[in-house]
Amino acid sequence: MKLKKRSLLTVLAVAQLAAAYPASADANAADQTQPSVTQEVYEQNSAATKSLKSGGTDAAGAAQETSDTTETEGTQAPDEAGTTETGTTETGTTEVPVEESGEVQDPGTTTEGQDNQNNTPSVTGKELILYFNSTKMVQDGVTYNAPQPMQVKKGVSYVPIRALVDRVGFKVTYDKKTKETIITKGSNELRFKTDSSKYTVNGVTKTMKGTSYQTKSTFMVPLTAITQALDIQYKVDNVGKRVIMSLESKPVAKFTVGPKEIFAGQTTVTYTPQVENVQGEIIDERWEGKQDIFDAPGQYIVTYSVQDSTGAWSEPYSQTITVVQPNLPPVAMFETDKMEYKMGELITYTDQSYDDQDKNEDLTYKWENKEYAFFSPGVYTIKLTVTDKKGLSSSYETTINVTNETLYEQDDFNMLFIPEGEKFSFLGNVTSRPKINYDFYDEPSTLIRSNSPETVNTEGIVYQETAVGDMRFMIHHVNNLNKNVKMYVIATNKNSTPVTLRQDYLGFAGPSPIATAAGKKSVLNYFQSMQDDSKRTSVTLAPGEQKLVMTELSEIRMKQGHVISLYSDMYSDLPIQFDVVMIDEKSDPLKVLSTLPILDRDGVHNRGTYPDSTRIIRYSELVGAESQRLVLGDNQDDPNLQGMDPMVGDITHNTGNFGVLYKITLDRVAPNTLISFNPRGGKYSGYAMMNGTIVPIYSLGQVSPGEQAVLYRTGDYEQKVEIMLTAAPGSNLPVNLLFTQLPEVIH
Repeated sequence: MKLKKRSLLTVLAVAQLAAAYPASADANAADQTQPSVTQEVYEQNSAATKSLKSGGTDAAGAAQETSDTTETEGTQAPDEAGTTETGTTETGTTEVPVEESGEVQDPGTTTEGQDNQNNTPSVTGKELILYFNSTKMVQDGVTYNAPQPMQVKKGVSYVPIRALVDRVGFKVTYDKKTKETIITKGSNELRFKTDSSKYTVNGVTKTMKGTSYQTKSTFMVPLTAITQALDIQYKVDNVGKRVIMSLESKPVAKFTVGPKEIFAGQTTVTYTPQVENVQGEIIDERWEGKQDIFDAPGQYIVTYSVQDSTGAWSEPYSQTITVVQPNLPPVAMFETDKMEYKMGELITYTDQSYDDQDKNEDLTYKWENKEYAFFSPGVYTIKLTVTDKKGLSSSYETTINVTNETLYEQDDFNMLFIPEGEKFSFLGNVTSRPKINYDFYDEPSTLIRSNSPETVNTEGIVYQETAVGDMRFMIHHVNNLNKNVKMYVIATNKNSTPVTLRQDYLGFAGPSPIATAAGKKSVLNYFQSMQDDSKRTSVTLAPGEQKLVMTELSEIRMKQGHVISLYSDMYSDLPIQFDVVMIDEKSDPLKVLSTLPILDRDGVHNRGTYPDSTRIIRYSELVGAESQRLVLGDNQDDPNLQGMDPMVGDITHNTGNFGVLYKITLDRVAPNTLISFNPRGGKYSGYAMMNGTIVPIYSLGQVSPGEQAVLYRTGDYEQKVEIMLTAAPGSNLPVNLLFTQLPEVIH
């Protein structure tokens, strides 16, 4: 009978509340994105939560009394760790434990701001008060009711999330895809899931002290998960059986500064304010140290604060601005070792140029009339212009006098003084020189030459081969697809056991619109990787696994007309299938590989797999005592490799032996011998390694058949010379290494 009476009283109280007080607009703002059952119940509860002035006995009080008699799981302060449950009660008047982080009011002490009659602390300011085991919420003296009371389970206080955020003015939504309830406050975002102890704060997963849950279609979360994440201050009043949350909030002021580089006396500084957590509007702001133009270099502190319409000021936000000396043009300067020279006398230039800001800056040089020597008498003006990275430049010039006296004829001067890596024109019939009749043998190294179609017109596989052991890749292709593409090498392990693929050396260049430039740079990088061992890596592929290898190839997209060039030496302990592909820059190579066609060769350039691609030449007789030449890439003295095009099964010949690594040892090179490089098939641009030193085959571009590029000079004694060469993609073969006796030096 008592149970029936209590239920009837509860129904009557709720009915009175609903009838007497229509729902406020704020309480009725149900979230349309919440799950339907929660939304429905919340709307029903919202209709019964007309805001009331606290302190009276009315329908709200009846409803409060009813909820206070609802069965709960004890009463504890929010999320108190280490406190024990006080048991289950029907009256809600259980013993109140101490909150671990809040202020605790002594029930026997009267303090300022307390109501002396009931010994309960009074509430002032922007505060929200939640009552233990009650739906009652008081905000700045106005009473509201939540759909469910604040509940305590296992020492953790739970609050109805929607009712709480409505009161504190945050936004709440529901993500149907992730099934998450989302709270946003300014730039902060909290995400909760039902029946989970995890939640995210601005994308970072955190752990709550309890597990969120639904009760009577109301979503409940631990109170401190919200207060900690959003930095809401609160205290626990155990006497009044309530939690007092401070909603007093300050605006947050920030600003950005531009541009990145600020030059004293030149740069106009822009300041872009950024404010968050503003209550209302910004009504005032303060700047300290702000200047539009800073007159002198140094570091300056600029501070910004704002005030919103509630009167609250933000904390000051400061940035240190570095102001640098304004950029000035670099200084062009050089000197010659003297002011007067004979014809054919070496001129020594000493560069003294520098930049005002960075002494190590790589300036761009432009010389006019700079010669190693002049061969006609007269007064010559030599000019140097240097330009820094910001486009500022300066020039310097000087004049020298060349007399009528001759020191060296031009041919003799060139052979004696043109530096290694530079070139000179010459007269004479190169092919009339006697050839060095060398022997050679080839070391095992499978060459995979992917160079046809050189110009690729459609997406697809440009090369496919299975190789094992030592192998060398030469890849050289041009994008002609009318869109951006990338190239990849995909390794596939078709064995039943794991396989290890080791990369020893690698030289990659491009993408570049100039084929010879890409080919030349790839050889340089290939030789450098031999010197510094910087490209040595290994990868293990499980049975059936595919991985991208030689990934430098695909780091940068290729525009139409751009070229890539790559050399790489690799080793595998079991056979691996390699697919070289060109595809749209946005495609996933591993996903689209099975759909790609094998492209046809172009009929002009070469592709194929060639065994034994490292050619060893050793010559033990005297070289250089007379004019001689050593011929490479002519298919006579140096026969082309024979191999197979695996995509069509045809025998193929490696014209020019591109991709072949030549290791040449000359045991006896005569004293005072010039070793130079002369192309015969057309222009050539590349690098050679001479006794371990990398030397450009002309530093500034290409060498023509009527020119020689200086590689090496022996001294006054006979010596062994070791040469390493590989043909640079984009260049022409055959080529000659020339050996010439130097003229006598005039002292």
